[in-house]
Amino acid sequence: MEVAVRWISAALFVGLCSANSVEKKIYITLNATAPCVRLMNATHQIGCQSSLTGDTGVIHLVEQESDLSWVLSDGPNPPYMVLLESSMFTRDVMLNLKSSSRVSGVAVILPPSPAPGQFSHDLKCPNDGFGLYSLNYGPEYAHCNETLWNPEGNGLSYEDFPFPVFMLKDENETQVIRQCYQEHNRPSKGAAPAFPLCAMQLSSHMHGVKDTVTCMRRSAGQVSITLNIDGACDPLSDFNIWTTIQPINKSGFASPEDRFVVAAARLDSRSFFWEVAPGTDSAVSGFIVLLAAAEALARTPDVKSLPKNIMFLLFQGETFDYIGSSRMVYDMTNGKFPIALENIDSFIELNQIGIGTSSEIWAHTDPVSLRNSTVNEQVQKLLASFSKVTAGMNISIRQPDQSQPLPPSSFQRFLRKRIIPGAVLTDHQANFTNRYYQSVYDLGENIGLRYPDGLTPEEALNHVTDTAKALADVASLVARTLYLQAGGNGSLENITANAQTVTRMLYGFVINWNNSWFHSIISQDKNDIFTKQKHISFYVSVNDPTFSTVLVEHVLYNLTGYPTNLTEEQCRDPKNIPHPDTDFFNYIWVQGTQAENASEPTPHCVRANIWLTRALSPAFELADWSSTEYSTWTESRWQKVGARIFLVASRELEVSSASRQLCSFNSPFPQSET
Repeated sequence: MEVAVRWISAALFVGLCSANSVEKKIYITLNATAPCVRLMNATHQIGCQSSLTGDTGVIHLVEQESDLSWVLSDGPNPPYMVLLESSMFTRDVMLNLKSSSRVSGVAVILPPSPAPGQFSHDLKCPNDGFGLYSLNYGPEYAHCNETLWNPEGNGLSYEDFPFPVFMLKDENETQVIRQCYQEHNRPSKGAAPAFPLCAMQLSSHMHGVKDTVTCMRRSAGQVSITLNIDGACDPLSDFNIWTTIQPINKSGFASPEDRFVVAAARLDSRSFFWEVAPGTDSAVSGFIVLLAAAEALARTPDVKSLPKNIMFLLFQGETFDYIGSSRMVYDMTNGKFPIALENIDSFIELNQIGIGTSSEIWAHTDPVSLRNSTVNEQVQKLLASFSKVTAGMNISIRQPDQSQPLPPSSFQRFLRKRIIPGAVLTDHQANFTNRYYQSVYDLGENIGLRYPDGLTPEEALNHVTDTAKALADVASLVARTLYLQAGGNGSLENITANAQTVTRMLYGFVINWNNSWFHSIISQDKNDIFTKQKHISFYVSVNDPTFSTVLVEHVLYNLTGYPTNLTEEQCRDPKNIPHPDTDFFNYIWVQGTQAENASEPTPHCVRANIWLTRALSPAFELADWSSTEYSTWTESRWQKVGARIFLVASRELEVSSASRQLCSFNSPFPQSET
């Protein structure tokens, strides 16, 4: 590594000394970075951006508080590109840098694992103003007055920065930058180093400005021709996923007497940096439990004849003021979905359920609706079902004080329209136990996921971890409770989630998505996603369906669907087979597994009643871009995003480079597009 660093440094110097213009300097492109991008809602913009041609500055390493003075006042060669250690990536430091005209950008060094402590850049009161509680409903609970759910959140993800901020993801590239700084830029006994100096360029110019109203108008036809761009921003959107245990007509409508017990979870997360959203506890733990419960019930013999149907809902965009759930409620209310709100019998949501080594689950309910005696009776029945199914299990379910409101949850959007008996299951009694909520560090270790040393990828895929066993227990609890709520009276012991399935999902969604199991269950026409993707992210994005949605959809196919004997041609065009029931079932042609002595996998057709519906905020359906009822979040478009370092020979050349460096810029990031 040291040899490589010295070679790069020498190459930079030789290139600099042998050239008389900026264009001929040697640049080292940084390929493993993630930018902070601009997002907008009805009232303002958040995030980061550079100037049109990118921003340049002399690199200065900030490892401790005292290093800031060089950047903010003492250093003679501003503007500075701050190389920021993770311990200094705090709200106070970032706002200090924001207020200085001597800062041109920030590159944040974030190691693979966090230091002990808290690391949440989300709000202390997530989704405030778009949940259930308001001046008109439970005002004492509005704005997290009763319970501050994310007390360690510093809100940095919701600040607006006038300069680019990038995350450095590769330790080797980070070491190259450090070495360049040490050899050329490090002050000696308070004295400024001589030129040449090591500089960095960050480019992330955003086309969206001010707020969603402004950028949507611009996208609708008021775009400046000189920018040569097609639109300024796009609504955050994707697809919700839904299925029912007893298939229903997706093009029809349920009868008023039809009853559905709903189980729901969210699919998305976020962090300060674009598409770096591991979301292991905040999202993945919940939807894995839901998927495992769906598998357990789908294999239960009498479940399709129960008095009530069971529906599974997976929502996208919940991080951004409940995009998916608010759209689902809107569609149910306006006759655009097969069932109405009035058909929902009860509601169970899985939300931050990665219990780790704990065996306690907390069932949260709405204290306001419990004041209604009928609702209270129904909720108590649901809670009694939870308690009943935990008998003999290695898990217990507890209730917080009934004066405590619901945590941020999709269920709140349903209760805004209709009082429904229900509960939100979490791993926290009050404040989030997730110390890394909505951050780059919401990783597998955050829920206790560990693997023995020396396992091959295939061995790790199938190694049943303690975390998988714990989540399988929760899934069994949920499946059995849904069965009771739907009117089942059979043996509960036979309804058990498969820990092997859970461990495969954990490995695939948290550790390594490019694995043999995911390959085997993906439809052949989607197989190119494995070559297109570099990592999995649970950010909702503007490109739909996202990679994570496609994966979850296909896992649900695998867990609840059934293989058929259809040919590939019949599977891809089932209209030509007798009784295809395409309003009740979908068909996909999957890769299949590879037999022990076979050279190729054996593809086959799977039939299941898995459906996608738009997770686009009703605000955009209604063209109400200033809505206070629905999410209005949009993502700015851009043309090029990237980072690189170089040596600058003099102050004059540094200034010159700031205006001319776009000429040879090569971006590792694609343009944001719909």
